[in-house]
Amino acid sequence: MSFDRRELIQLLTFAAGSGLAGLDGTLAQAAEAVTPREPSTTMEKVVGIGGLFFRAKDPDSLGRWYKEHLGIALTPAGKDDRPWRTEAGVTLFSPFPETTHYLGDPKQMWMVNFRVRDLDKMARQLRAAGIPVDVNPEVSPYGRFARIHDPEGNPIELWQPAG
Repeated sequence: MSFDRRELIQLLTFAAGSGLAGLDGTLAQAAEAVTPREPSTTMEKVVGIGGLFFRAKDPDSLGRWYKEHLGIALTPAGKDDRPWRTEAGVTLFSPFPETTHYLGDPKQMWMVNFRVRDLDKMARQLRAAGIPVDVNPEVSPYGRFARIHDPEGNPIELWQPAG
């Protein structure tokens, strides 16, 4: 099997980004043959967020609010319940200084950022439900952002990625 340099670079780029998922036949064999194996001393890393747990004054009511307005399924209570399944994408993990104003009220120790497909549609939906939405008019290189608060005052950032 023979590839020119450009094909090989494209193949390696694809293989590295996909973990070879979904490749068949000759392409899969070629990708496996040229994809370097990670050394056994490579640090094991977490692969995503498995849950977000936080205190609430009224957990049942707050859970219903998240489900009703943001479509987040709650932790399954029985065998027929299904957990929230997110779409693939990046997750940012960013501690801020104690003095930051980015999270709003200094008593707030955390803020969750939810990816959305259509920020304008989400904002209209939330406003129709009587939830104030502050859409940032600036478009950053990362995309567009809006801020809401849940019924207990916890800040929530909505993010429509660029592109």
